[in-house]
Amino acid sequence: MVFTQAELDYLAGQRLGRLATVSPVGQVQNNPVGFFVDATSGTITIGGHALGASKKFRNVQQGSTVSFVVDDLASVDPWVVRGIEIRGSAVALTDHEPPVPYFSREIITITPSKIISWGLDGARSSRKV
Repeated sequence: MVFTQAELDYLAGQRLGRLATVSPVGQVQNNPVGFFVDATSGTITIGGHALGASKKFRNVQQGSTVSFVVDDLASVDPWVVRGIEIRGSAVALTDHEPPVPYFSREIITITPSKIISWGLDGARSSRKV
């Protein structure tokens, strides 16, 4: 398993994350996206409406590595932050059956190479996969 059970449980309760990509000329692009976790393969699927027309999709098609972050505030009093950052390689796929009905047929799959999580089980975790 790539993700810990605490990470899988956290991701299952979230709907949005932020995907950062880099263009071939070095311009960083970061936007909120919908996602789906495949616990069996250890991958993340990014999707949305007309994803294939987006800058992030073109960046991945042109070889961008990615960073994907999901985080939230569990409490503001006391201040409790929790989240996960997934760094890795990504592939832009066209004409692919989406994992949920509202995603377009273009998706991005992320294979983690490093996972950093915080506040999920009281400890911070950083590991290469």
